Amino acid sequence: MKALTATEFKFKNQTGVYHGKVRDVYSIGDKLVMVATDRISAFDVILPEGIPYKGQILNQIAAQFLDATADIVPNWKLSTPDPMVTIGLRCEGFPVEMIVRGYLCGSAWRAYKSGVREICGVKIPEGMKENQKFPTPIITPTTKAEIGEHDQDISKEEIIAQGLVSAEDYALLEKYTLALFERGTEIAAKRGLILVDTKYEFGKHDGKIYLMDEIHTPDSSRYFYADGYQERFAKGEPQKQLSKEFVREWLMENGFQGKAGQQVPEMTPAIVAGISDRYVELYEAVTGKKLEKAGTDNLLERIQKNIEKAL
Repeated sequence: MKALTATEFKFKNQTGVYHGKVRDVYSIGDKLVMVATDRISAFDVILPEGIPYKGQILNQIAAQFLDATADIVPNWKLSTPDPMVTIGLRCEGFPVEMIVRGYLCGSAWRAYKSGVREICGVKIPEGMKENQKFPTPIITPTTKAEIGEHDQDISKEEIIAQGLVSAEDYALLEKYTLALFERGTEIAAKRGLILVDTKYEFGKHDGKIYLMDEIHTPDSSRYFYADGYQERFAKGEPQKQLSKEFVREWLMENGFQGKAGQQVPEMTPAIVAGISDRYVELYEAVTGKKLEKAGTDNLLERIQKNIEKAL
């Protein structure tokens, strides 16, 4: 199995390329060509080995959820000419990510456990336990950091005061975020899953707000299995979950949390294959479909050909 970890395409009329943590985005006129590579990041660090099929899995989950939510908010997707590629409208992205949480876990739980009772200006009730459902979902935005930097928590009030997003636009972003999360929750429930938390990115095209990037993928979201959730919660046991959290947990167990001076543990072929298998499991659980694996030979050649044909 081969993994795609880097692209350097030169397309006709290309005006720029942006290499993100896991995606390479090519600008061509008013379109963006987003290549979902097999790179994997955790704690805002790109890990040294790529994960076969990861790009295909995330791209195809995102495409399905963009189609399934297009009635809520317009989105940037125009076509998916390759299992690892989405072509869409170029939007001017807002410099914030809208993170929505239905349950207290992950970084929010770590902060809560240390005594924090307000996250991004949102007050959290006393007496909550790990993985407990919030009375209603909460929005805890972050700034969008450059590669190598960490996203920073920010409140709605600070976002508006700093002029990052206008009050009028922010009201729409909030409305869309909660509606998307509700739809994602409904779809997850049909698959025996709980959508725990996720993030959305929005931007503007011709003055109109669009949903951008991937949505409801295991890289941008956390899912629990609904079966056994209540029993595990009552006993204070860890939840069986579908997300990239297992990668973070493996890193933390091996002394890495993205802090200065820490080394990424060795990613052996067995570790890489295990992560790849988990992503396949994630895809099949989230979509309810069996993954039809695209070949991993001549990836660059195939992708370039499919993009050029689509353009």
